[in-house]
Amino acid sequence: MSYVIRSKINAVLNRAEDPTETLDYSYEQMRDELQDVKKGIADLTTQKKRLEIQKRNLEENVEKHNGQAREAVKQGREDLARKALEKKKQKMNQIEDLEGQIAQLQNTQDNLVEKKDTLQNRIEEFRTKKESMKARYEAAEANSRVSEAMTGVGDEMEDVSRSIENAEQRTEEMEARAEAMDELHDTGAFDDALSDKDQLDRELEEMRTGGEVDSELDTLKAEMGMEDEPEVEAETQSESDEEDIDLADLEAEVAADETETETEQATEENNS
Repeated sequence: MSYVIRSKINAVLNRAEDPTETLDYSYEQMRDELQDVKKGIADLTTQKKRLEIQKRNLEENVEKHNGQAREAVKQGREDLARKALEKKKQKMNQIEDLEGQIAQLQNTQDNLVEKKDTLQNRIEEFRTKKESMKARYEAAEANSRVSEAMTGVGDEMEDVSRSIENAEQRTEEMEARAEAMDELHDTGAFDDALSDKDQLDRELEEMRTGGEVDSELDTLKAEMGMEDEPEVEAETQSESDEEDIDLADLEAEVAADETETETEQATEENNS
């Protein structure tokens, strides 16, 4: 739990002190300033164009008043010619003022354009350095995380190692148990273990089984005795040989059963 809490705290601190965020913020500030300069240049250009239009209109009026004065002189109207020339003079004075304003706006515009170019170059240079610094910082941060992961984080890594060791130990125990169960199953040790009968019950059952076998054997002897008539003695020698073979097979089966029973009892005693 303490490891998780420390990790979250470190993440918050790292975000607060992340230099890449500071670089990005500075870059955006410079771009905003550049946009303000461009907007100022656009506003100055608009004002200068407006004054230039006024100047052209005044120049047209000057030509108009100059023509009016000439026409008045032709007609002998000096009074009208004088008024026309006075208006012409007024317009020319206005044109001179506009030319001064236009020149001032042009100088301001030139300065702003120069500042814009300088700022744009600085922004481009800053952007290149910013990306380089971000790449270096991210590489250092990744290297730090890898180093921290490789060296471990104190007790937390020790807990992980102990957990792995415990898991391996339990796995080995389960594997050994599974092998032992398979071996007991192969030897037949579970055959009697799955039964509810104790040793006395098994011995009584063996006695009953033996009595039933003896009874059936007596019955078989009686039947064989009834059949042992003269006509039976008249059977061919080949049939007698076949009976001898059947008895030999029976004796072999009985011997195999006794051997298996002794083996099972020995296994049970060893397990006890």
